[in-house]
Amino acid sequence: MRITEVETFLVPPRWLFLKLSTDEGVVGWGEPVVEGRAETVRAAVHELSELLVGEDPLRIEDHWQKLYRGGFYRGGPVLSSVLAGYDQALWDIAGKVRGAPVHELLGGPVRDRLRVYTWVGGDEPDAIADAVAAQVAAGFTAVKMNANGRLRAIDTLAAARAVLRRAEEARAALGDDRDLAIDFHGRVSPAMARRLLAMLADVAPMFVEEPVLPEHLHLVGGLVNGSTVPLATGERLYSRWDFRAPLAAGVAVAQPDPSHAGGISEVRRIAALAEVHGATLAPHCPLGPIALAASLQLGFAVPNFLIQEQSLRMHYHRDGDLLDYLVDPSPFDFTDGHAARPLAPGLGVEIDEAAVRRAAELGHAWRNPVWRHDDGGLAEW
Repeated sequence: MRITEVETFLVPPRWLFLKLSTDEGVVGWGEPVVEGRAETVRAAVHELSELLVGEDPLRIEDHWQKLYRGGFYRGGPVLSSVLAGYDQALWDIAGKVRGAPVHELLGGPVRDRLRVYTWVGGDEPDAIADAVAAQVAAGFTAVKMNANGRLRAIDTLAAARAVLRRAEEARAALGDDRDLAIDFHGRVSPAMARRLLAMLADVAPMFVEEPVLPEHLHLVGGLVNGSTVPLATGERLYSRWDFRAPLAAGVAVAQPDPSHAGGISEVRRIAALAEVHGATLAPHCPLGPIALAASLQLGFAVPNFLIQEQSLRMHYHRDGDLLDYLVDPSPFDFTDGHAARPLAPGLGVEIDEAAVRRAAELGHAWRNPVWRHDDGGLAEW
């Protein structure tokens, strides 16, 4: 079997899909994208296709090494996302060839169902209690919310109390038997992170995500030591080497994205590294159906898996959603806040290629917002 063609599709709301075709008719799908830079990733996908076309798709690890180490310059969001999309597609092909879901190829399932969480609110959430109650009624046992919108490096007591008030409203709606995750989204300075983590301790978040920017991860050990709140990070880290320092500093939850951090192969290695440090895995995945399918396959194979993010009907999805590109949406039917173990071969989802091609005719040019403070200075989004 040989890879014969690489195709890419820009599809709404903000995704990039990759299709690998073979001379035996087996195809694999991947989702390589950097949100807001999909065209850049697309160019790199086709640039690196010369390393794969004509090759045996079943040599997954050899291809991973070649795509990662074959260039003098390596890593970073663009190249690691390209590698991730190819890796997902190769595992999809391998599972289809062998008639097994990917998690079976990774050693078999270590659980029977997989816990997922859902989002409430937006970047500056309000009406939190009603939004949380709706998700509880839908059966979810955990929700995540952004803690805040624009926040100055050292903001007012009123701004800090607004974060606490929203978290308290969410906790009250959830009760003590469900979990609340809070995302700082890298919008919080190290100084404000220390203040907010102390204030949020009694709300008992499952974790606080991206407590500081990736550029400030050398400070995360101090945050770990100064708070009882479990800290999570990783959506803007792209390899096991990037995770080494924050895990050693005591981060409790690793959040690599299977569409950014080298795909299924590398996220599995990151999970093993996290296990060494007593940390758990909660893959980042506010993306499309292929990325989520890859995440679920990992979750069923990784012993130290904690919970899975998913983006059904997420507030970013105004022009499309996950189910729009599936022949059968049932793999993403969540019952009591859990996903069932996928049994179909490969990634476990059948992509509706006709729908993908129609959507790609429209494409997208999604960009993240550029925020400014009231004084005109740039704010972190």
